[in-house]
Amino acid sequence: MKKLFLASLLGSTIAMCTAAMAADDLKTLEAAAKAEGAVNSVGMPDDWANWKGTWEDLAKTYGLKHIDTDMSSAQEIAKFAAEKDNASADIGDVGAAFGPIAVKQGVVQPYKPTTWAQVPDWAKDKDGNWALAYTGTIAFIVNKKLLHGSEAPTKWADLKTGKYKVSIGDVSTAAQAANGVLAAALANGGDEKNLQPALLLFADIAKQGRLSMANPTIATMEKGEIEVGVVWDFNGLSYKAKMANPDDYVVLIPSDGSVISGYTTIINKYAKNPNAAKLTREYIFSDAGQINLAKGNARPIRAEHLTLPADIKAKLLPNEQYKKVTPIKDADAWEKTSKALPQKWNEEVIVNMQ
Repeated sequence: MKKLFLASLLGSTIAMCTAAMAADDLKTLEAAAKAEGAVNSVGMPDDWANWKGTWEDLAKTYGLKHIDTDMSSAQEIAKFAAEKDNASADIGDVGAAFGPIAVKQGVVQPYKPTTWAQVPDWAKDKDGNWALAYTGTIAFIVNKKLLHGSEAPTKWADLKTGKYKVSIGDVSTAAQAANGVLAAALANGGDEKNLQPALLLFADIAKQGRLSMANPTIATMEKGEIEVGVVWDFNGLSYKAKMANPDDYVVLIPSDGSVISGYTTIINKYAKNPNAAKLTREYIFSDAGQINLAKGNARPIRAEHLTLPADIKAKLLPNEQYKKVTPIKDADAWEKTSKALPQKWNEEVIVNMQ
């Protein structure tokens, strides 16, 4: 009994000491970040995933000034590599596939936020070089008013038989579009190495004259150029909220399967304000930072550990829609396959356009 009590007491003491050390470390980090006084980002604009709320909170709480330059994931990594010691950016936000690429190129530095243990293993680098702060799952956004008598699709299989125009966007430039192809492949027996089931599906839609070359955006959907868009769930929810008639639209995760991915911050190895960048990541993974992302319709990575305000929770899709979603299991294979995708798309899908 005494041994159990002592073991329990020792465990509690260690936990308390660890928490105290973390608190001290955090205070040191906050002081260092305040001394730097600024954090400059790339690919984290105000209107994406409600980054605006994060920058406002960091300014209010820690006095950090902020500037963002919007650019693609590949451009962010190239910028870090090209500028080196003349770094103008401290932190960036890139698609999941680009986290490991940034590590391979040696342009990032690690930082594990205090909530690290609540981030799923599949969504983080064991050394702390990257971790997804929010997820994206490929979804459909459907204009119910323009379905030409078809039922609203609830799964990939439905896209074959509908009469509506479908858009997935440009697979050569948009991570959203490439992941849309992967999601369709996963739902039809494919994987990161085998996109053939998805290519066949979209080739069939193209042969029917129903594959739109327009990108799925608010403008193209409002104009009626697209009836069904393949988008990240957070984009679909944001688009719906901004439509002239939101009730005309439904956003859903295809029930026969989809891919869940997300976006990770990367801290520039050469950052002029490294402590401010680390504090930014710390804040992003805090309850307040995660709720900020949810306000922008992005699903926080720590969703299961959060109590979201009712009005924010109501804007997100219900948990049950995510039952058949799959994370990318083979990142190396996906990197190779996604690079080859644009040519295959042209040869096997676009060639069938009517």
